Order: sequence, then C-alpha cells, then structure tokens
Amino acid sequence: MRMTHLLAFAAPLALLLPLSAQAAWPKDLKAQYTAQCVPAAAKTIGDKAAKAHCACGADKIEKNFTTAQIKELMSPEGAKNPQLQQDALNAIAQCKARPQPKK
Repeated sequence: MRMTHLLAFAAPLALLLPLSAQAAWPKDLKAQYTAQCVPAAAKTIGDKAAKAHCACGADKIEKNFTTAQIKELMSPEGAKNPQLQQDALNAIAQCKARPQPKK
C-alpha cells in the first residue's frame, strides 16, 4: 500500500521535471549577446562591472526563457515582439549594475 502512495506522489513530480529544465543558449548567441552587452554597459559602469552585469544578464535569460525565445530575442524579429523584449529587460534588471568607483 505504501508503494502506491509513493507512486501517486512521485508521478506528478516526474511530469513537472521537463518544465523546470533550463533552456540553453543557441550556438554562438551567448557570445554574440556578451559582445553586444559589454561595450554598451562599459560606457556607463566600467569594463569590469559591465562584464559581471552582462554575465548575470545572460544567466537570467537562460533561466527564464526557452531556447526558441532566446533565438527570437537575438534575431531581427525580436524587435517585433515588444512583450518578449520587456520580459527580457525585466529579467536582466534583477542584475544590479554598479559603476566602478573613479580612481
């Protein structure tokens, strides 16, 4: 009898596993994102902080979006989906960029 209770508990969890899986960045798109992000961010927060901020942003995108959504965000068609862009900006905003102190 206990085995059936265990199976009844474990079966729904097993079905949810694919939903919790993280998406992977499509080939070369993470490097493309970083190559675009770091120079833009470095203008206001410095190179070291920009690298950390962009790495955090890439991780947030990877954790919150599917591979198909990441492809769309990084494509020219991504501009046609303002909701997806806003969702990405909201995810990236969790990465607190701190300017480097002036020497």
